[in-house]
Amino acid sequence: MTPSITNPEPSQANARPGGWVRSRLAFGGAPIGNLYESVNEETAAAAISRAWLRNIRHFDTAPYYGYGLSESRLGAALCALPRGSYSLSTKVGRVIEYDGQQTSHADGFIVDGRSAHFDYSRDGVLRSFEASLNRLRTDHVEILLLHDIGALTHGQRHAQVMRQALDEALPAMAELRAQGACRAIGIGVNEQAVCLEVMPRFPIDIIMLAGRYTLFEQHDSKTVMAQALARDIAVLAAGPYNSGLLGGRKGPGHFYNYAPADHHTLQRARRFYEVLEQADTQVGAAALQFPLAHPAVASVVCGMRTTAEVESADERIKTTIPSDAWRALRDAGLIGEDVPTP
Repeated sequence: MTPSITNPEPSQANARPGGWVRSRLAFGGAPIGNLYESVNEETAAAAISRAWLRNIRHFDTAPYYGYGLSESRLGAALCALPRGSYSLSTKVGRVIEYDGQQTSHADGFIVDGRSAHFDYSRDGVLRSFEASLNRLRTDHVEILLLHDIGALTHGQRHAQVMRQALDEALPAMAELRAQGACRAIGIGVNEQAVCLEVMPRFPIDIIMLAGRYTLFEQHDSKTVMAQALARDIAVLAAGPYNSGLLGGRKGPGHFYNYAPADHHTLQRARRFYEVLEQADTQVGAAALQFPLAHPAVASVVCGMRTTAEVESADERIKTTIPSDAWRALRDAGLIGEDVPTP
């Protein structure tokens, strides 16, 4: 039996940026692609269903996440629900190969028999997108993002990748948008610099920026956020906990930016816990709500693996945070005076 539908936040649907996104809290699909640990089918399906029932109605994924596993699991869980009751984002820029070989899991995904390879060509984009639609069991997605372009990712190949992105990948994505196969196109990255490269050179609708506009760090992304707002480009703020650094209830996690956190980073993270404990506020709730105060942000994307993680995120996004908590963070020099807060 299909659960009854409630349309989340109808009064805000047209007011907020990125009206293609159906909820202010989005389900990040990397963890159900066996990121860092295996998840069985039942656990993944239960997390997806619980998110929908909790009115988390935007689901983000990518072929890279589990080499197609995340998309397949989302497609299987969502196909029984009315397609108009949720929105989807996925990505292009990698193609998946099924080679039957055991892999090193160096990318962090505990999946064998498959691998992912960069391909920013027109043909690669179209093949990747067609495969994604098949795995997602749908004929369209709301948002299509070009995944992981940027100098930090590609090093000396950055100029070549950027040319191909501008000449082949993004134009192919624009054609898909014109055909109605997606409603919005953009880039999904961890790097600020590449956002500033792309925005003036190609008409995109949206940016997914992971780990750069967060409670823990905003300084280097200020220009990106200002430019996005000026150009009417919506932002999906992903990685709000900075790889789990600000995700724990009792203290900082051990990782930052997908790597072990250094001493200085951990020391600064502890200050957030000290300051917010005095303000009787959970760090995780503040981290999840903080990006949404920026007028360019359409949604915050939080990775979720289990029903418990879904419920925790939903509770955190709904927690009332006193204004004194934000003031305490400003007074401690942990967020800037000019940074918007909820």
